[in-house]
Amino acid sequence: MTNVRKEYDCNMLQNKYQVIVVGTGAAGLYAALSFPEDTQILMITKDAIQNSDSYLAQGGISVLKDEEDYASYFEDTMRAGHYENNTESVHVMIESSRAIINKLLGYGVEFDCYEDGSFAYTREGAHSTYRILRHDDMTGKEITSKLIMQVKKRRNIEVMEYTTMIDLITNSKTSSVCEGIVIEESSGEIKNVYADAVILATGGIGGLFQNSTNYSHITGDSFAIALRHNVELQDIHYIQIHPTALYTKKKGRKFLMSESLRGEGGVLLNSKGERFVNELLPRDVVTAAIKEEMEKEGTDHVYLNISHLPEDIIIKRFPNIYQRCLEEGYDLTKEPIPVAPAQHYLMGGIKVDTEGATTLKNLYAVGETACNGVHGANRLASNSLLESLVFAERAAGKIIKEQQRENNVEFQSQELKNTVETQVLDDYKRYELFRQLIWKEIKREDETFYVRWCNNAS
Repeated sequence: MTNVRKEYDCNMLQNKYQVIVVGTGAAGLYAALSFPEDTQILMITKDAIQNSDSYLAQGGISVLKDEEDYASYFEDTMRAGHYENNTESVHVMIESSRAIINKLLGYGVEFDCYEDGSFAYTREGAHSTYRILRHDDMTGKEITSKLIMQVKKRRNIEVMEYTTMIDLITNSKTSSVCEGIVIEESSGEIKNVYADAVILATGGIGGLFQNSTNYSHITGDSFAIALRHNVELQDIHYIQIHPTALYTKKKGRKFLMSESLRGEGGVLLNSKGERFVNELLPRDVVTAAIKEEMEKEGTDHVYLNISHLPEDIIIKRFPNIYQRCLEEGYDLTKEPIPVAPAQHYLMGGIKVDTEGATTLKNLYAVGETACNGVHGANRLASNSLLESLVFAERAAGKIIKEQQRENNVEFQSQELKNTVETQVLDDYKRYELFRQLIWKEIKREDETFYVRWCNNAS
């Protein structure tokens, strides 16, 4: 059933847990690890445990270098978000960053360092200075794999792979309290699983787009289910289109050409070999410039060139990207690489406060699934991993406090039964239903964006 505990049998599934975490990306893993080791936790994921967008993150994780960096880091985040950010969320994220990095180091995460042991910070678009920690060009894999290793060690955490959440369970009388989730196991069996708290960490909506850097199974299920239960969403139309994915006519997930390439000196060129934009502007500005240039020239891609840098530096700094380009027939050290925009990240999501609480009691959301306004209208590069961890930890802290407050209520089991409240659809019908719910909401919020990027997106 799962490669986390090979002996785990779905028949061992309990009827109730203290916490259910839906999703095994960085936010979900970190949330689970933030609970005491006697907390009974179930984690589920639609695919293999490592197949999350967090695992794919290339660039790095931002961090407050020192107190003198606070003002510029705050301003960089606000400017990138077009000043639509929630300032409290931005403050919490920045102030928590050093503690998060220290915990990651304690979990065995390694970041690139100089020979003297000091961090080798890098810079990406819209950052005014070098404040990003990295692990080659596979930072997400480094962080997520180490978190998975920690989860494997926790006997209180059960993980079910290839298991899909298809609905929430709410109080039968008032529907004002989340009491668990309905799951579909890989066998097709439908079950109710109850919990004192549910954390949604299911990522974004990239699987709904033809061109996306996300895994195809990440299709925004949490948002559709939230809409069906009148759980409030926020800024669902704030969708980031990354400027530079490796151009290909092949179907499937697009390979991200990290913003670090431009941060380290890469330039964008049109078909005539001319630069047409400042590469270090915020992502949405660069994306718009590329889109305009492609429309002007009647092409479906532009070029990213970093071949003017020394070959050994390129290969050492970007080994994964270099190898992938070779597989596609391009040499990053010798020629410009064709790139085009692709859907990458969702700034909006399920509306939460700075402790991950949604508008439905006992339901929490973290990571890309949540929206507390920290990113505003556009995310600053390398803030996603950081905010996922910061607010996942805070959500866990909130749940712990709530459970301590109610600890006089006995932790009781409930009968595990096949659901009768949820309409059971086959996978395709459910996908179509959820997709249409999400598209309708995006179109309602911003029809111009919908027509340009979402209409006939999949």
